[in-house]
Amino acid sequence: MNQISWTLTLQTFRHLLKTCIAQRDILTGKTLHALYLKSLIHPSTYFSNHFILLYSKCGCISSAHHSFNLTQNPNIFSFNVLIAGYAKVSCLNIAHQLFDQIPQPDLVSYNTLISAYADCGETEQALSLFKDMKDRGFDMDGFTLSGVITACCNDVFLMKQLHCFTVYGGFDNYTSVNNSLLTYYGKKGLLDEAKRVFHEMDEIKDEVSWNSMIVAYGQHRKGEKALELFQEMVRMGVVVDMFTLATILTAFTCVEDLLGGLQFHAKLIKCGFHQNSHVGSGLIDLYAKCSGGMQDCRKVFEEIRSPDLVLWNTMISGYSQSEEFSEDALECFRKMQQVGYCPDDCSFVCVISACSSLSPSVGKQIHALTIKSFIPSNQISVNNALVAMYSKCGNLQDARWLFDRMPEYNTVSLNSMIAGYAQHGVEMESLYLFEWMLQKNIPPTSVTFISVLSACVHTGKVQEGQKYFSIMTDQFGIEPEAEHYSCMIDLFGRAGKLTEAEKLIEAMPVSPGTFGWAALLSACRTHGNTELALKAANQLLQLEPSNAVPYVMLANIYSSAGKWEEVATIRKLMRDRGVKKKPGCSWIEVNKRVHVFVAGDSSHPMIKEIHVYLEEMSMKMKRAGYVPDVRWALVKDDEIEHGEKEKLLVHHSEKLAVAFGLLSSKDGEPILVVKNLRICGDCHNAIKFLSAISGREITVRDTHRFHCFKDGQCSCGDYW
Repeated sequence: MNQISWTLTLQTFRHLLKTCIAQRDILTGKTLHALYLKSLIHPSTYFSNHFILLYSKCGCISSAHHSFNLTQNPNIFSFNVLIAGYAKVSCLNIAHQLFDQIPQPDLVSYNTLISAYADCGETEQALSLFKDMKDRGFDMDGFTLSGVITACCNDVFLMKQLHCFTVYGGFDNYTSVNNSLLTYYGKKGLLDEAKRVFHEMDEIKDEVSWNSMIVAYGQHRKGEKALELFQEMVRMGVVVDMFTLATILTAFTCVEDLLGGLQFHAKLIKCGFHQNSHVGSGLIDLYAKCSGGMQDCRKVFEEIRSPDLVLWNTMISGYSQSEEFSEDALECFRKMQQVGYCPDDCSFVCVISACSSLSPSVGKQIHALTIKSFIPSNQISVNNALVAMYSKCGNLQDARWLFDRMPEYNTVSLNSMIAGYAQHGVEMESLYLFEWMLQKNIPPTSVTFISVLSACVHTGKVQEGQKYFSIMTDQFGIEPEAEHYSCMIDLFGRAGKLTEAEKLIEAMPVSPGTFGWAALLSACRTHGNTELALKAANQLLQLEPSNAVPYVMLANIYSSAGKWEEVATIRKLMRDRGVKKKPGCSWIEVNKRVHVFVAGDSSHPMIKEIHVYLEEMSMKMKRAGYVPDVRWALVKDDEIEHGEKEKLLVHHSEKLAVAFGLLSSKDGEPILVVKNLRICGDCHNAIKFLSAISGREITVRDTHRFHCFKDGQCSCGDYW
C-alpha cells in the first residue's frame, strides 16, 4: 500500500478498524494492523490508540502493550485504554504502574482504576484511589460513585450510607449509579430494595437496568418474575438486544428450568437471534448446566456463523463442567487455536479446570502454554485455576509452591488452597489457613465454609465444625445452603452422632438433597444403624430412583449384618428398575500414558504379571498382619468358598492399578491412582501394607478425597 492508495482509502480504513473494535474481530484487526505497519504513512496517534483499543477489547493485552510501546508520545487516551485492558484481565499491579506513569491523570483514569479494583473486590485500594482523587481536587461523577458502590459491596452499613449520599447528592439521576445499586441489592438477595431502586428510576432506565433486575430475579430462583419483567420490557418498547436475551437465558439457567429454556430457544429461532454469538453463549451455558449433556451445546455452537472467542470459551467451559467431557474440553481448546484465536485468561481458566480430571502431565503442559502465551504471571484467575488443578491432580506441593509465589491473591485463591489441604487429609493446615484468612480481613465466601466444614468432617472436629457453622451466619451473614447442611450431617454421622444428624435434617429450612441423605446413609453403614439407613435410602430413591448408590449402600449394610434375603430383594429391585451399579474403575499414568483398570477386567496386557505380583505381595502382607476383609466381596457365605472371596478382592480396580504402578515405575517414585468410586475398606487396608512393604508413597484419589499412604499409614487416619 503506497501513500496515494492510503490517502484514497483512509476513510474506509477507519471504518473497517472501528467495525473490528465494535465486533471484537481480532483476525481482521490484525490484518489491518499489518497493512498499517507496512504502509508509508507517518505513524498516527489516532490509529495507534485505536489498535491499542482493539487489542484491549479482544483480551490480547500483550499485543495492546506492544502497540502502546510503539506509540510516539502516548497521550492520556492511550494510557487509559491500556489501563482498562489490564484491568479487564485483573492485572491490577501493572494497571496501577501505568496509572502512576501518567503525567497528569484525568477523571477517566481514576474511574477506570477504581472500577477495576472494585470489580476484583479490592475495597481498600479502590477507596484509597477515591480519597487521592478528592485530595487532588477532582469532582466525582456518576461513574466514580458507581465504582465506589461496587467496591463497598461487602459492607452493608457503608452501602446504606452511599445510597443515602446518592439521593442527597443528586446522583440518583445517574443511570450508572442506580444500576450499581441494583446489582448490589440483587446479589445480596435484597429484592425489595432492588425493586424500589428500579421503580424509582422512572424514565432514566436503560437496557442495563432492566437486565440487572432480570438477573436479580434469576439469581434468586424467581424465574417467573424474571420472565414477567422481560414481557413488560417488550410491551413498553424497550430495545431488546442480545444482552437482554442472554440475561433471560441466565435466569433459566439459575433456576435450572430446562423446559422454559427450550421454549425460549424456540422463540429465539423464530426471531432469528439463535445465530448470534452472544446469545449462543447463553444457550450453551443453559444446556451444559441443566441438561447434563453436550449434544445440544454442540448443535447450538455449529449454528453460529462466526463464533467469537467468548463462544469458544463458553463451549470449553461447558465441557469442563463434567469429568466425562474433559478430553473434549482439551480438544475444543486446540481447535480454537487452530482457527486462529489466541486463548485469553478465560480460555486457560476453563481448560485448566478440565485438566483437573486428566493426567498430571496434561495440566503441566497447559501451565507451560500459559507462560508461552504471555499470559501475565500475576493473572490471578489463571493462577487460582492452576492452584486448584495441581491440588486435584494430587500435587499439593506444587499447588502450595505456586500459591506462595502469587504476586496477589483473593478469596478464590485461599478457597482453592483450603480445599486442597482438606481433600489431601492435611486438615489442620486447612484450618490454620482459614484462621490466617480471617486475621487478614479477607472475607470468606459460601465456598470457603464448605471446605472448612469438610476439613472438620474428615478430622472428627465436631465442636469446631459447629463453631464455624454458627459464625458463617452470625459473623459473615452467609445463609447456609444444602451443601453446608450436608457437611454438618456428615460431621455428626461420622462421629456416630446419628440422632443429632437426624434432628438437623428435620430442622433444615431446605431439602437435604441427595448429598445430605447420602452422607447420613454412609454414616448408618459405618455405625450399623439399619433402621435409619432404610429411611435415608428411601429418601434417596425418591430423589433419584435411577441412581445405583442407595441400592448398593443399602445392600452393603444388609450384607454386613448377614441379612442375605434383604440383599437379594435389593438386587432384584435394581434389576426390575433397570438400575445398574457403576463398575469400579481406576487409572494411573506411567511414562505419560494413562492405563485404565476395571474391576474383574483381564484385558490389560500385563494382567498376568499384575496377578502374580499381587499374590507375592499378599503373602508378605499377611505375614505383616494383613487380614483380607471378605465382607467387601459382597457375596453370601454359602455361595463361594472363603478363598474365592479373597480372589474377588484381589481383582478390585484400585489394587490392580497400584500393583501396575509398583511394577512399572522406578523404586522410590510416588504413585497416584484415581478411582471413580469410593475406595473400599479392604483396598484401603491393603494399600497401607503395600506402602510399608514397598517403601513407596501411594496416593489414591477417590470420589471423596485423597488417601496418601506412606509407611503403612494413611493421611485420613482411617477416618473417611
